[in-house]
Amino acid sequence: MDLVPKRAPDSWLFFTVVALVATGVVMVYSASAIVAHDRYGDSTFFFKRQVAWAGLGMMALLIMQRTHYARLRRFTPLLLIGAVLSLALVLVPGIGRVAGGARRWIVLAGPFAFQPAEGAKLALALYLAHVLTNRGPGLGNPRMVSSPLIVTALISGLILVQPDMGTSLLVALLAAAVFFIGGVRLTHLLGLSLASIPLLTAAALGEEYRRQRLLAFLDPWRDPQGAGFHIIQSLLALGSGGVLGLGLGESRQKFFYLPERHTDFIFAILGEELGLVGTVAVLVLFAILAIRGLRIAREAPDRYGSLVAGSITVMIVLQAIINIGVTTGVLPITGVPLPFVSFGGSSLLFAMMGIGILMNISQYCGNPHAGFAGSGRSAGTRERGNTGPR
Repeated sequence: MDLVPKRAPDSWLFFTVVALVATGVVMVYSASAIVAHDRYGDSTFFFKRQVAWAGLGMMALLIMQRTHYARLRRFTPLLLIGAVLSLALVLVPGIGRVAGGARRWIVLAGPFAFQPAEGAKLALALYLAHVLTNRGPGLGNPRMVSSPLIVTALISGLILVQPDMGTSLLVALLAAAVFFIGGVRLTHLLGLSLASIPLLTAAALGEEYRRQRLLAFLDPWRDPQGAGFHIIQSLLALGSGGVLGLGLGESRQKFFYLPERHTDFIFAILGEELGLVGTVAVLVLFAILAIRGLRIAREAPDRYGSLVAGSITVMIVLQAIINIGVTTGVLPITGVPLPFVSFGGSSLLFAMMGIGILMNISQYCGNPHAGFAGSGRSAGTRERGNTGPR
């Protein structure tokens, strides 16, 4: 294993994430100041916590950027066990904190709480990369992916019973994407998807509030003061912004009209205050992140690095797509935050840790000696044996 980086970390990726985090900090203050003053008598209540988490996230990013990605394989089993245990502990009364009808948080100290599902996503991404690297030649056999499927189902199921169907579905989609990147046959993935439809249908229709969310997605004006209220207010916010927006801090929907204004629906407030220009700018930033992340995955020096980079990129970008889709009415409400932008310490911390890992891999792109020996293909050889530049 070569510990000497071949190049500097990907600066495009770094400054893109810094721009997203800075946007998030500003928008969290703008979106939450009114409700923070009403609830806590301090308009900077959520802002100060987001700044603190952003600082911790930057420290985590820099630590992971300086930690050779291949070393993560040693700790993958421990990370996975820790993720599963924390998901189980959050369900225990007295340990898990209930908010909004869901038990998703473990209180750390004072107002700070940890959301195990956010850490579980990153742990699962690293685990799947580890397992699929080891089983590369045998992925054509469905039995070779049985254990990662069981682990994925366990994590997804524990998140579902919190309940948090949005994150549970995100975990399943993440696993499917990583399986595809790792070389699992598309026919097997399609068969698995078809087999999961009854379970997905039962989960979606098993609770009254989920049924109402689906009906509101199809026709929000059917119940404008109930299930359709979120999406109607979100669309009103986006529509009110026009091209240039009402101006930073000038949102009207944040005055107790739009629920979850600084968390799940912060993109709507951004669109209202900064207009189409602001929303397109955020979309461009996520597009840059996706392009740089996938480029790192393509140029990674070994199969493990490629799968880790691809997994983390998919994890972040897929979550952004789902959140923006919900905000714009393209998808049903899921309760998934916008990475780097929405208020939430756990989401921000683990997303920035993932970016740190991506930046570390970027330093070894093109270096065939960066990974552990035997961890996969060499940098100059494609998966199917074709040689030549990537």
